[in-house]
Amino acid sequence: MASLLMLLVTVALLAAITTMHFAIHGAEVQVPSLKGMTVTEARSVTSGLGLNLNVDNRYYSGEVAAGHILTQSPVPGAVVRREWHVRVSESLGPQKVDVPDTVGLQERVAELQLRRAGLGVGAVAHLPSTTAAEGTVIAQDPPAHALDIAQPTVALLVAAADDETPDGYVMPNLVGMPVLTAQAQLSKVGIKTDAPSYESVDIGPVGNGNTPPELPVKPGSVIKQFPPAGARVDQSTTVYLTAAK
Repeated sequence: MASLLMLLVTVALLAAITTMHFAIHGAEVQVPSLKGMTVTEARSVTSGLGLNLNVDNRYYSGEVAAGHILTQSPVPGAVVRREWHVRVSESLGPQKVDVPDTVGLQERVAELQLRRAGLGVGAVAHLPSTTAAEGTVIAQDPPAHALDIAQPTVALLVAAADDETPDGYVMPNLVGMPVLTAQAQLSKVGIKTDAPSYESVDIGPVGNGNTPPELPVKPGSVIKQFPPAGARVDQSTTVYLTAAK
């Protein structure tokens, strides 16, 4: 009788383990490869597996036709539970729009121009500027007429009032300035600079009767900078300067 009871308990335990195994693994599915499918096809495939499809981003692509899947997450072959969200990016096909020049326009006018061109407005940052009127665009990314841009959005850098708390600064043009002066100017607003590097600069031709001579570059003056003039920088940015030997 004891042996029979032990056998029944063992069988019950095995049945419970088997049931649990199928309950757990029966709710899991393998993520299919969706790249190259249309969004409609991908949605149909994932829905049939009990998965949810979300289009997170849209990018230009010269290789994948418009309306087809570019990338996906999780990757094909990953095992996930049913009702999992599979995130994909959709191709917009090759870039066919010209990026308008919005620098110098009021922010609202710039946004309207971008939307008329079929582009969206990306991140908008407001920075104090001594050279531009408040509310006007002082820089954009990508720049006007850029080719092979990734997304159909343009980020704007807009001039703010002098008394507005800045969330960054516009990088000034430091080329030609003594490197120590450039470092001091950046230090005033809390921008860090790396130790400057130095390069030899060729002396230009002395000229002739019709061509004026080129002025030599003064040793210790900035000849290169990164980030470039007009870029957005803040206290987390490190500026790299190259000066003439």
